[in-house]
Amino acid sequence: MIDLSNISLQFNGKYLFKDVNYKINSGDRISLVGANGTGKSSLLKIICGEIQPESGKIFKRKDISIGYLPQENVTFKGKTLIKEAHLALTDILYLHEKENEITKELSSENISEEKREDLINQLGEVHHRLEELDSYSASSKVEKILLGLGFEEDDFERMTDEFSGGWQMRIALSKILISQNDILLMDEPTNHLDLDSLEWLVNFLKTYKGALLIVSHDKFFINTVTRKTLEIYLGKFNTFNGDYDAYLKFKEERDQQVANQYILQQKKIKETEKFIERFKYKATKAKQVQSRIKQLEKISLVELPDFKDDISIKFPDPPQSGKIVLELKSVSKSYGPKIIFDNLNFLIERGDKIAFVGPNGAGKTTLAKIIANVVNIDGGERLIGHNTIISYYAQDVADNLNPDLDILETIETISENQTIGQLRSLLGSFLFSGDDVFKKVGILSGGEKSRVALAKILLTKSNLIILDEPTNHLDISSKLILQKALQEFQGSLILVSHDINFLEPVVNKVIEIRKRSVKSFIGGIDYYIQKREDFLFKEDNSLPLKKSDQENISRKEKKRIEAEQRQKKYEATKDLVKMIQKLEEEIGILEKKEKELENDLLQSETYNNPIKAREMTIEFNKVKEILEKNISEWEKLTEKLLLIEQKFN
Repeated sequence: MIDLSNISLQFNGKYLFKDVNYKINSGDRISLVGANGTGKSSLLKIICGEIQPESGKIFKRKDISIGYLPQENVTFKGKTLIKEAHLALTDILYLHEKENEITKELSSENISEEKREDLINQLGEVHHRLEELDSYSASSKVEKILLGLGFEEDDFERMTDEFSGGWQMRIALSKILISQNDILLMDEPTNHLDLDSLEWLVNFLKTYKGALLIVSHDKFFINTVTRKTLEIYLGKFNTFNGDYDAYLKFKEERDQQVANQYILQQKKIKETEKFIERFKYKATKAKQVQSRIKQLEKISLVELPDFKDDISIKFPDPPQSGKIVLELKSVSKSYGPKIIFDNLNFLIERGDKIAFVGPNGAGKTTLAKIIANVVNIDGGERLIGHNTIISYYAQDVADNLNPDLDILETIETISENQTIGQLRSLLGSFLFSGDDVFKKVGILSGGEKSRVALAKILLTKSNLIILDEPTNHLDISSKLILQKALQEFQGSLILVSHDINFLEPVVNKVIEIRKRSVKSFIGGIDYYIQKREDFLFKEDNSLPLKKSDQENISRKEKKRIEAEQRQKKYEATKDLVKMIQKLEEEIGILEKKEKELENDLLQSETYNNPIKAREMTIEFNKVKEILEKNISEWEKLTEKLLLIEQKFN
């Protein structure tokens, strides 16, 4: 499908990769990995044609369609959300335009029979292609994808200009999912998703028929949706069949072998240098010395892999807070007419390490800001505990950094007792190495500023740290380093994150925020995920008993419960079933009518009569429009029915 042949790319005089070859086949599901700066994002841009390689060629299958999601800097303006999303239906939109053009020409009285016959044949081809693309259900699919990615129906008619950066990225993601592409190239697609949307995207991609090439630092995500790993390592491509966990095992063994080779090579080099130094002034050894010098010149040096995982960073020991770190009593908060919280009560105790989860827009960040005293509450009380010292990190906090300071100066301003070497090691763990530490903050990208702000947090002596999506701009190694530091942190912690692997070893409590209320789960993220479905449907009396709850019930009692469940299922679905059956009957009649009209339009007695042809074309379009609406409504009702039935399975 796509064949990269001898591709090379340079950046600032250094090759990111050179003379590499790789083939992407239909149905491949590939995770693209490598240290930051190795060229992963650049490779995606080369494949989609956004940038050109320095050398080499890219061979693509004819008429291949490629969907590309960049990591950031996407903005949509000037249209409603639903209209912008529909623009992704490029093939269908083109065919509908073609259909309208043909219909308009057919309605003309001054048209030859030969031309009319040709137009009717073209119209038949257009309808056949629209049928292949399942155009009747396209609008319904657009809505499903938008809802799956966290948009509400009320958002559909909002202008895209109104959506923030994270939601702009969701619009971009929705459009490449709506487009029926042969391959999706996605650069950090989960950065702006909540757990609900992440779960939906995983399920969508599991059934996606095209190829995938994904850059992501979310282990859970890439382990679930990919089956191959492509690694950019020391300017070369290495391929590995297997998910990301399997690749990590391979990488660990490979890196250890390389490290052993490095040690042996360095030992040999030192022995050779020692021989040269010892005998370089002895004439009798001149030939051997020259031979050893030539050997050194010819040695291809083994490069050590990046062992950044071994870097250890630690928060300063914080002063101890009181048992109650912070308490919210009867708190209310609104933004205009939208109520976020009403009569909210919330308590943080010493040692709590809490994850805030829930759909975007439910109030996770708002609650974090209330606790951090970044936003004011409309009512209630915010009571801070004895000796509580708070540090707050959010990506917009990065905008408050002094643009005139360099990175090293920025963290020096708050560091105590750390040497320059220690500070540079800390910055190295957040992907700033070498002369990068002397870059002015003002020229940094948004992601780089976020990493500087995060590094500052690690130098503060706070006993309550609040981190809002701290992993969005970190690679996997950096996340592991931060994760370990948070595990060892002696204070209290709040994490707003959708990264399951990151949260799992850190948190001991999960707070789900949904529909203006909070629900507490005492336990880790795994426990929350297990209990999540029970919580979502806890007030639904029609939810059937689980098998584990039925084990001690008698057979007679089981039959009674099963009968009750069948009756409840019938009562919950009977009206929907009737509506769906009625629609199916109407759709059948309309489809038959549409086919009859299409056949009549192809008859000579029709296209030889301009008035009859025009009237029949109008009737055909009217039937087609009603049919599309009925199919869309049928899909919505069927989806609703399936959701209800799932509660009884």
